Amino acid sequence: MIMKSCLSCKNGTYIEATTTYFSELKNCMIIIKNVPCMKCSQCGEIMYTVSVAEKLDEFMDKAESIASELLIVNYRDKIA
Repeated sequence: MIMKSCLSCKNGTYIEATTTYFSELKNCMIIIKNVPCMKCSQCGEIMYTVSVAEKLDEFMDKAESIASELLIVNYRDKIA
């Protein structure tokens, strides 16, 4: 799926890609690899679908309760 016109730079188009998502929580840093996204071909702006954003939220909720300092997971894996 290709979308026209990047919302950020207005010059590029969004293309399907994957990215690495980083987030700092209260107790730990989480890194999620291979996250599906739409990425601007010009400026690199990242956009997530609603379903991907919801899954990222689930990862965040679970990660905070099981991680001590750093958690690295693959998007395709299930988190305990």
